[in-house]
Amino acid sequence: MQQLDIPFLKMNGLGNDFVVLDARKHSFELSVATLQAIAEQQVDAVTGRGYDQLIVLENSEIADVFMRIYNADGSQVNACGNASRCIGALTMQALGKNECSIETNDGKKFARFEDGLCSQDTHMDEQRLVTVNIGQARLKWNEIPLSEEFHDTAGIELEVGPLGAPVLHTPSVMNIGNPHVTFWGEKHPDEYGLETFGPMIENHPLFPERVNVSVGQVLANDKVILRTWERGVGMTRACGTAACAAAVSAHRRGFTGNKVTICLPAGEIVIEWTKANNVLMTGDWMLDFEGVLPADIFLLQDVGAAE
Repeated sequence: MQQLDIPFLKMNGLGNDFVVLDARKHSFELSVATLQAIAEQQVDAVTGRGYDQLIVLENSEIADVFMRIYNADGSQVNACGNASRCIGALTMQALGKNECSIETNDGKKFARFEDGLCSQDTHMDEQRLVTVNIGQARLKWNEIPLSEEFHDTAGIELEVGPLGAPVLHTPSVMNIGNPHVTFWGEKHPDEYGLETFGPMIENHPLFPERVNVSVGQVLANDKVILRTWERGVGMTRACGTAACAAAVSAHRRGFTGNKVTICLPAGEIVIEWTKANNVLMTGDWMLDFEGVLPADIFLLQDVGAAE
């Protein structure tokens, strides 16, 4: 079958950028070379990256849609909070409903429209906030997973900086679809050089599946500033599951209540950790533009792939 040009959507959730392809309507293959070529074609003037994740929509037998999540390096991500809001909004609009379900590699997520309106300039009238139930917080060391046992994952033995005089230490770890480690500092997170030590912690032997690395500063009982190094991506303007992990971890450490506003470079997101251990995320979403990817980009093969 001849490969055709494929339409795409460019979306973002608080600056977390996504290219969205619909495999329910179009046929295509995604090699690593294709993923990287799409990223190069869609380079953002601010971040210098084409996307944080590429989202493929597929049919689901248990939900309204299946959302497959790729990094540009070809790896798949089990969950993405900001993408869930974007895809939830698209799906609810298509169905004419205020609620929908989204299947992911991490199970089924649930999205709903709120009465409140998005705060960022969406270029659309009355664009409503979206809340997503991201799922349950996994707090046991082997659920995260870690390569060695820790009784209390609210604060583990891990340091950044000189031996005996660490700049950051005793981070919180958990899994909310993806593994996360959150360091807590007294200064603004931008002052700790996350872009320098982030890749080292991401690939630390303690994290067999690699890890997303964040630095948080608690401003009040209900507000945290957060910066994140996203595994397989790098520094990101927003990571929804990192915000969820920071809110849960801050509450576990006694820094905040169970409902927290997380301040990110591109805006704010509200996270609530319920008594039933569900993590709810409420925030903006935006459809930036629509476009078409040329057919030949989907014919690229990886080096060493069979002809």
